[in-house]
Amino acid sequence: MDGVLHQVFSGIASGGIYASIALALVMIFTATHHVNFAQGEMAMFSTYIALTLIEAGVPYWGAFAITIVFAMVVGTIVQKILMEPLMNAPVLASVGVFIGLLFIFNSVAGWIFTYTLKPFPTPFGEGGPLLGGFFSRHELGSTAITVVVLFSVWAFFRFTSLGLAMRAAAFNPVSSRLVGVPVATMLALGWGLASGIGAIAGMMVAPIVFLDPNMMGGVLLYAFAGALLGGITNPLGAVLGGFLVGIIENLGGAYIVGTELKLSLALIIIVAVLTLKPAGLFGKVLASRV
Repeated sequence: MDGVLHQVFSGIASGGIYASIALALVMIFTATHHVNFAQGEMAMFSTYIALTLIEAGVPYWGAFAITIVFAMVVGTIVQKILMEPLMNAPVLASVGVFIGLLFIFNSVAGWIFTYTLKPFPTPFGEGGPLLGGFFSRHELGSTAITVVVLFSVWAFFRFTSLGLAMRAAAFNPVSSRLVGVPVATMLALGWGLASGIGAIAGMMVAPIVFLDPNMMGGVLLYAFAGALLGGITNPLGAVLGGFLVGIIENLGGAYIVGTELKLSLALIIIVAVLTLKPAGLFGKVLASRV
């Protein structure tokens, strides 16, 4: 029984990271109706920037804050320069850009920082397990950071005028323009915010998997599965889906398919959701008259 509980709590910790990336995916999907396949690589590149700052002597939390700002700026630039001109382009054009960005960030990171695995420091210490041995210090700390980030994003969109304007621009850009909302600016800010959230997830997962240009491939797949499971159009649903996928991954990897095949669970979830319930558990089925 203790083994099962340990896997569940460990799944909650990793699920928090998946939830962060899933939220970033949903934010961009809501605004553009496309999935940003480069989200993980952008987070990885930002994590390398954080490691560079830390190795240069910048305190961890200072590097943490600078990296978030860097990621937000990069996300905003990507939207303004690459995605805004493609707003009315065919879907495949945007997909091609996303895939191109994935390879560009991956290749540039390998070229600059090499493909050698690098340890990434944790700010939560290296002591023994906490809460009855079910959480490591980093798992507990990263889960707390994730919850704070998710709550802050919810409060931002729920209670601030800028957050409401960003939501309006994403859900109904035509009507938003009519009431004076600068839609292009709001979408760029949304991309920046999604990139900042991704950078936080990257810095939280790097101490676990080690830092290398390919570290976010599996994480992005789990996050995408979580976004689909919860509802790709529902931010809260995607967050819950991320936590669920984390638990399923740990339990399935430990007791069903083994650690070598547990990545296949994400693919099974993706196929099952798209086949049986495309809107996800908490998403809404949208119908349009033709």
